[in-house]
Amino acid sequence: MAKPSTPPERSGPTSVPVPAAARGAPIGAALYRVARLHRMVAGNLLRRVGLHPTQDLLMMYLWELGPQRQTDLIRLLDSDAATMTRSIQRLEHAGFVRRSPRADDKRAYDIEPTPASRALRPEVEQIWNEIEECIVGGVGERERQRIRRILEGMEERLTHAAESRV
Repeated sequence: MAKPSTPPERSGPTSVPVPAAARGAPIGAALYRVARLHRMVAGNLLRRVGLHPTQDLLMMYLWELGPQRQTDLIRLLDSDAATMTRSIQRLEHAGFVRRSPRADDKRAYDIEPTPASRALRPEVEQIWNEIEECIVGGVGERERQRIRRILEGMEERLTHAAESRV
């Protein structure tokens, strides 16, 4: 196998190198790196309350909406059944959720937050605030709104692209 003559280009002091094949898509490469770092920072912060990335979102929805069927959580978080089952099992083992059979369908379960998880809510909210500060600390409100609008536009276009390929 031939050895490359030059290493991949780094685009920042702490980011992963950008491979030559991705240089034609600098925004996509930047989003990949930002998402990777966001997940890494979130994981480090969430560890102190016993959660992993995406479990925090699952818990936030349960805190807000109350008991939910697993199928509804899958749809809400755009997950798959196997991933959601593992997440719920881990959260149940940690004492953060309880599964209860539904009265109208004994094959289905409601997933509900436990008092132990409700006690985590202020800490999880604080973690999200810390992550937000890492992302846009020192950025003025006008620029934050602009960033949010740009990201929402990207999300809309990617959602459309994902739906049109299904």
